[in-house]
Amino acid sequence: MKKEALLYDTLPEKGCFCRLCAHGCRIEEGRTGVCRVRENRDGALYSLVYGKLIASHVDPIEKKPLFHFYPGSLSLSIATAGCNFHCSFCQNWQISQVERGGGTHTGPDTSPVEVVENAVRRRCRSISYTYTEPTIFFEFALDTARKAKTAGLGNVFVTNGYMTTEALETIHPALDACNVDLKSFRDSFYRTMCGARLQPVLDSIRTIKALGIWLEITTLVIPGKNDSEAELSDIAGFIHDVDPDIPWHISRFHPDYEYSEGMPTPLDTLQRAHAAGVKAGLRYVYIGNAPGLAEDTVCPACGKVLVRRTGYSVAIEHLKEGACGACGAVIAGRF
Repeated sequence: MKKEALLYDTLPEKGCFCRLCAHGCRIEEGRTGVCRVRENRDGALYSLVYGKLIASHVDPIEKKPLFHFYPGSLSLSIATAGCNFHCSFCQNWQISQVERGGGTHTGPDTSPVEVVENAVRRRCRSISYTYTEPTIFFEFALDTARKAKTAGLGNVFVTNGYMTTEALETIHPALDACNVDLKSFRDSFYRTMCGARLQPVLDSIRTIKALGIWLEITTLVIPGKNDSEAELSDIAGFIHDVDPDIPWHISRFHPDYEYSEGMPTPLDTLQRAHAAGVKAGLRYVYIGNAPGLAEDTVCPACGKVLVRRTGYSVAIEHLKEGACGACGAVIAGRF
């Protein structure tokens, strides 16, 4: 399904300049950008993955993870192949890095209407653009999100946060929530482990918040890479500076892809990270991939458990129309 890309400029000698993400690729005729799914064809930029879904599943919204966005609801999760990062520890590398491995843009052609109809039929509250980086299939995500809004569905980006402000401003009227992976607070980590830079991610987080899109942040804590007390405190402090009501998900790492020689994150490291978030003044700090540790949503005013979780099993207990049923404190989120 051939689709001309959005957010690019033409250059002399049939070149293209892509304005979609912070890489700012200058793409010669016949070549692709860093993401490998946007190709210059005779001086025009085209998406190679429009409608070519490589994954489509119904997930609990908590799997994104989003804990303050219609908790307990279902979300139709979709993805195409490709990514604008090359993270050596990627958990979905089989589909995000398929181009680097010599694979093709797999997946049958699917229309935005079909995606929305599928979400409605399967009683989903939202559509999540996830698994790979949704920015790289921006045109399909935008068309789908607009149709989803007219059908009364929410739209969620699970993203590395490397899109441009222009991209966010283009999609934000249809985008309801984001979970941004803040992978580290060191530029050296982003350059060596992801092939990217830190500052554009921080800029996107601030922009998402300023646009009024519900925001949660996830950090995958990797032993020996981003787990120092100083770095965890820096991440928590940054989130607090943006808004202490932003939920921070601290996720346990498991060895995978090119970083298979690592070790799973020790539980005490996750607890140290949680303590850093609490010390920084964050009101909602969660631990992921470690069932039984800091999964519940607790009222920051009185300590009452509002939403109890065991893995993806969710029980809403004292959350009443976005407020604590015990003390009346307003709980940040979309409920």
